[in-house]
Amino acid sequence: MFELVLRAPQALVEDVSDVLVDELEALSVSVEDADAGSDAEQPIFGEPGMPAPQPAWGRSTLRVLFADDATAEQAATLLLAQDWTAGLHVQALAEVAEQDWVRLTQSQFEPVPITPVFWVVPSWHAPPAEARLVIRLDPGLAFGTGTHPTTRMCLRWIAQHAQAWPRVLDYGCGSGILAIGAALHGAQAIDAVDIDAAAVESTRANAAANGVALQAGLPDAAQGEYPLVLANILATPLKLLAPLLCGRVAPGGDLVLAGILERQADELTAAYAPWLALQVSDSEDGWILMTGRRVAS
Repeated sequence: MFELVLRAPQALVEDVSDVLVDELEALSVSVEDADAGSDAEQPIFGEPGMPAPQPAWGRSTLRVLFADDATAEQAATLLLAQDWTAGLHVQALAEVAEQDWVRLTQSQFEPVPITPVFWVVPSWHAPPAEARLVIRLDPGLAFGTGTHPTTRMCLRWIAQHAQAWPRVLDYGCGSGILAIGAALHGAQAIDAVDIDAAAVESTRANAAANGVALQAGLPDAAQGEYPLVLANILATPLKLLAPLLCGRVAPGGDLVLAGILERQADELTAAYAPWLALQVSDSEDGWILMTGRRVAS
């Protein structure tokens, strides 16, 4: 495997990356700040609740992997011959030492504690001795591995309020981790829905791997009312979904919402006020969990 290292101004990064992958047989392209570690280094990611300082770095380093040196050399030659790539420079071309990429990736994911006895554990790890309930889940295309604060807060709420819910809806299920967590804590009939067909398949596979029975499908598969409705999405879609989600909560039932920054609490409270009163039930690293209960008839 060979790595081609390019230096590019911000205006070229996206187009050059697309051409490398789509037309020049690059295996992957990673983008780094060309000025990282120097006085010229510039942050592009803001703190939770704050806007990003800027959309991209002024100068970027592109690290591009190819299967062989000939393909890498040809890609560099073709790119530099284009009129529109003025400002693009080749920094290096070198062979990359073979690595166990699977093991390297796996090393980044450790077991995640939700409570002292409830853990999310990748398949290549043995569960900790103190774990009594375990979700087996590996990183995949769908969101939800237990490493993000929003997922942990939802799972923590489920563990703290565990009961034999007769029906549960996980709206925007991603990997299905919340639906699986609810099943492990006593839920009976579980519907997990998502607009992404890949997420639906991921949920089905993860449920089977954990020995959990649930129904996964697109959003129209959710029917009727549920004593527990879970939705870990983002604030904007949660506001738009307020009438739909509240309409799925059974009288006396609970609504659990996540994907919300602390500064967005008032927006969500106002959006859901016509149906139920939301409150902040948990917070972690700038994110909050909001819950509400529908008044029993």
